[in-house]
Amino acid sequence: MISVLLLNGPNLNMLGKREPEVYGSQTLDDIVGHLEKTMVEEFGGSLTHFQSNHEGDIIDAIHQAMGVHDGIIINPGAFTHYSYAIRDALSSVVLPTIEIHMSNVHAREEFRHHSVIAPIVIGQIVGLGADGYEWALRALVRKIQSSRLG
Repeated sequence: MISVLLLNGPNLNMLGKREPEVYGSQTLDDIVGHLEKTMVEEFGGSLTHFQSNHEGDIIDAIHQAMGVHDGIIINPGAFTHYSYAIRDALSSVVLPTIEIHMSNVHAREEFRHHSVIAPIVIGQIVGLGADGYEWALRALVRKIQSSRLG
């Protein structure tokens, strides 16, 4: 059974309220519920979700994933642009990880164009809104399945 950890960083608890013209109207609970259902019904696996506005809590969750989960999907929020601590935590657990952003960060303010996380993940999905989470899940599960086959 495949187990995936979904991590969401600062302000993502405000989805559905915060800038719906940028992030859509779905709440984080809506997105997580859909992913949990997809994980169970289509892949027979499990999804654990954690959201925090605090960098250290996210780092702790990443460390605790080692030996428990098979991969990570992370939307680091603003930590994307400067948290070398989260980058180092992801590198240290050696789990396949996909970085996701609901908006197209490359078409927004200049400071959003750079990710310190991107160089150490297997892929990055940007600009697909809430659907990007599902694409990240599907891609990560396929990567995990193919690595198990040899």
